[in-house]
Amino acid sequence: MKRPVPVESASALIDEKIKQLGDWRGKTLAKVREIVHAADPEIVEEWKWRGTPVFSHGGIVCTGETYKNVVKMTFAKGVALEDPSGLFNSSLEGNVRHAIDIHEGDKVDEAALKDLIRAAVALNLKGKSKPKPRRASSKRASLSPPRRNV
Repeated sequence: MKRPVPVESASALIDEKIKQLGDWRGKTLAKVREIVHAADPEIVEEWKWRGTPVFSHGGIVCTGETYKNVVKMTFAKGVALEDPSGLFNSSLEGNVRHAIDIHEGDKVDEAALKDLIRAAVALNLKGKSKPKPRRASSKRASLSPPRRNV
């Protein structure tokens, strides 16, 4: 199993990717990153799948992918998120993920994006704090009298 890239290294790799892009895509990715962290300061940056920036809190919130003509934010559980502002404009046919494609010159609705990010974090954290129920079989085993060898 591959080891995850340490957070400090992941952040440095994202910095380097932004610098290497050197065009509108780098500026857009930097802006998206800024918005993600403004929405939730506890977001952790990761570097996965051979070069994809990933933003996580209690699980993957979204990715920050860059392509020739688009910067794509893919939300891991996008289908389950309400999107009253209609930010999702890509991967809408999926059963789990939805994405936002940002093209050169597009203006991002920062307030709506922050709301979407916060909703994704809340969904990731939902149910994570509940204690797991104990199995009935383990209780039965502790109630049984010890066996004797005769």
